[in-house]
Amino acid sequence: MSESDFRRLLSEAVGRIDFLQGADTSNAVRLGGLTNINYRVDHKGESFVVRIPGAKTGEYINRQDEEFAALSAAAAGVNTEVVFFAVDGLMVTRFAVNSTTMNPSRFKDHGAVARAGRLIRQLHQNAEPFKTDFKLFPVIDDYKSNLERKGSPMPARYQEAGPLVAATREALSSVVVPLVPSHCDPLCENFLDTGDKMFLIDFEYAGNADPMWDLGDLSVEGGFDFEQDQTLLESYFGGAPNAADVGRMVAYKAMCDVLWSLWGKVQDVDGNQVEDFARYADNRLSRALNLMQDSAYKSHLAAINAV
Repeated sequence: MSESDFRRLLSEAVGRIDFLQGADTSNAVRLGGLTNINYRVDHKGESFVVRIPGAKTGEYINRQDEEFAALSAAAAGVNTEVVFFAVDGLMVTRFAVNSTTMNPSRFKDHGAVARAGRLIRQLHQNAEPFKTDFKLFPVIDDYKSNLERKGSPMPARYQEAGPLVAATREALSSVVVPLVPSHCDPLCENFLDTGDKMFLIDFEYAGNADPMWDLGDLSVEGGFDFEQDQTLLESYFGGAPNAADVGRMVAYKAMCDVLWSLWGKVQDVDGNQVEDFARYADNRLSRALNLMQDSAYKSHLAAINAV
């Protein structure tokens, strides 16, 4: 689509929102986003983000569940304020003034890592429980079944990873952990930081989950090292974590890469040409294997089982 096409969609979207009537969209600033179209729109001295849902995203994202999660997270002071939400996913949020969109490089700052840890804790403790639960291994099973139905091979080295994934599944299934409202897709770019206050946005995939999933997922996506992981955990818990919590976080780091490896392979089989998804899938599985084959990984699983 051309920029003029995007501008036309923005104009149509703004036309549906009463409090933005008369807004001048000619100077609207296009913001980031892989699947949706996002613009900053200034009107009557206030700044908003207009999120236009991407084509066909309603086929795999439940917008009613997203609205509930987004409002719950905003009420908890985690998400930016949601000021409009339509059944098709058109959404308007208040723009976070003086904020910076985070990325792996910006998370090299341990102060930012600590703010993220405290923010995730705030979400887990203060948000009203979401409408759906995030069930990791059923999702993994669904992706595997999808590939099998299509006659596709698994990502390279999946046979090698299989026993390690099974051992991790057994360990994580051995403990009952209360589920908490979780973001479930905490990419670095979903964090907005002012230096004092941090926000977490984009609750399309949110669900109730093991709290260590969000920490492990952020660590993987941010390429965190041992020291960053320690900062994240200590800021989340307000002190040193116990071995079982650390074990679950590490296990979820591995499972995050396994999950997205299978997802990437599905994208490849379905002909998605946005990037080289076959390579993406293989690389993520290789990273998971590197972690699971590390000598310390068995100790982390043992710590989970020791609870």
